[in-house]
Amino acid sequence: MRGRRINLTFHGVGEAERPLEPGEELLWLDHDQFESVLDSVAGRSDVRITFDDGNASDVEHALPQLQRRGLTATFFVVAGRLGSPGFLDEGRVRVLAGAGMEIGCHGMRHRPWRGLDERALWEEVVHARRLLEHVVDRPVTEAACPFGAYDRRVLRFLRRHRYRRTYTSDRGTARPGDWIQARNTVRAGTPRR
Repeated sequence: MRGRRINLTFHGVGEAERPLEPGEELLWLDHDQFESVLDSVAGRSDVRITFDDGNASDVEHALPQLQRRGLTATFFVVAGRLGSPGFLDEGRVRVLAGAGMEIGCHGMRHRPWRGLDERALWEEVVHARRLLEHVVDRPVTEAACPFGAYDRRVLRFLRRHRYRRTYTSDRGTARPGDWIQARNTVRAGTPRR
């Protein structure tokens, strides 16, 4: 797999601080499973770690475990959820950024981007990014498509608005320099290696 990498996606760690949407519990890992996955990838240059949604557990549980192992990650935050119960607030997003983590855009309302009209897509891709850039006071150049929903129109829109990299849920490996990055969601019960 030389020249390729594996992008892993996490959603939540530990006990959720909010009611989960139907099926979302499959995306939350207990502490032991999360730490086991991190232990298995620590020191590997072919693995990149990402988090979706901007859950409070990103700072409370994930960040200390990443730091303990000398790992970094990109956190794709839903800008419209900032400060909502169980999600990150602006201060916690700044904590992640200050700890050397990247902040990426996961939209405004966590809705599929495919099929949105131009105005709604602008809100998800441009307005959400501007809000996040205001919070972290630096450019936000990466996006992750909610639910992995994208099409050519969405990709053209992201390119037009100068996103440097776009992450999907397509699974598999990716070349580090590619603009589109396939990701692999780590689920509760995913076998440990």
